[in-house]
Amino acid sequence: MSQRPIDPLSLVRPHLLELEPYAAVDPPEKLAARAGIAESELVKLNANENPYGPSPRVIEALANLHRVHIYPDPGQTAMREAVGRHAGVDPARVVVGNGSDELIDLLFRAVLPPGGAVIDSVPTFGMYPFTAHVCGGRTVRVERGPRFEVDVDAALAAAEREDARVIAVASPNNPTANATPLADVERLLSAGRLVIVDEAYYEFGGVNAADLLPAHPNLAVLRTMSKWGGLAGLRVGYGLMAPELADLLLRAKPPYNVNQAAEAALLASIADAELLNERAARIVAERERMCAALAELDGLDPWPSDSNFVLCGVPQGAGKALFEALARQGVFVRYFSEPRLADFLRISVGMSRDTDRLIEALSVR
Repeated sequence: MSQRPIDPLSLVRPHLLELEPYAAVDPPEKLAARAGIAESELVKLNANENPYGPSPRVIEALANLHRVHIYPDPGQTAMREAVGRHAGVDPARVVVGNGSDELIDLLFRAVLPPGGAVIDSVPTFGMYPFTAHVCGGRTVRVERGPRFEVDVDAALAAAEREDARVIAVASPNNPTANATPLADVERLLSAGRLVIVDEAYYEFGGVNAADLLPAHPNLAVLRTMSKWGGLAGLRVGYGLMAPELADLLLRAKPPYNVNQAAEAALLASIADAELLNERAARIVAERERMCAALAELDGLDPWPSDSNFVLCGVPQGAGKALFEALARQGVFVRYFSEPRLADFLRISVGMSRDTDRLIEALSVR
């Protein structure tokens, strides 16, 4: 007796059927093809990547990697000890992830009940609503202030009203590049919710919420090796949190979530922190040069940045057209259609030659 074919989507949890994909950037080869240029001519300033790439020690470590046939350490012992020394915390507070995105997912899955709320100070990083949706939770949008600062009073009121389990704060914020003062973080912590401070760009700004960890067990600080370490393609990040929460995540994560190559790269990067800090300082200096050059162009208004990118105001209504005009010249920046960001472009800091190409392209717009 024949059966009707089963629709596999009928077996999927209903909330996932409405999931919108995260808006990621295209790889260089697609961008170059779109502009009709060689990949070597591309100016890629749209993903906040480190223009210097990884430490030379990482290249050496990867070239000599000889344990790819062996599973990595599920307890992350060497990585947690190295990160602990680097961040100045007890290794018992450290969890390493397949990018900090995985740590967002692990934390949300650990604390969000079905329909549980995450307070999201918008505009901000799109992974918070995306991951909350995947985990069966929901995000409560709280608008940032006129300078894109966190509206602490509104966030606290929303957390109380919605009985939120999580307050997520990117600091420095992506895409607005401003850090959240530690005094504001402490006020958020007073609500008794899990406060996740995502410090993916903190090496370029200096605000360090990890100093608050001993006094606040409901704080989790996330960092990535993608920006400072130039390891975006290897996907490795780490979280700093209460030892009890770290232990839970270590038990709940996939056992071999960080591969041997990513582990070797993380260890080599931390061993070469002096060089990476010097490069971060160069990026900050280039950021300031780029801001000054942008400010000289009619109609452009670069905002202060604590990160390795700049949010630049453009003439009203010109954001998308300017983004497309730059793309036609092989210069790729980031445009967001969200209403509050429609008159801005987010521009990553590259090498000095990239800045020069950007300014040249903008000058002939």
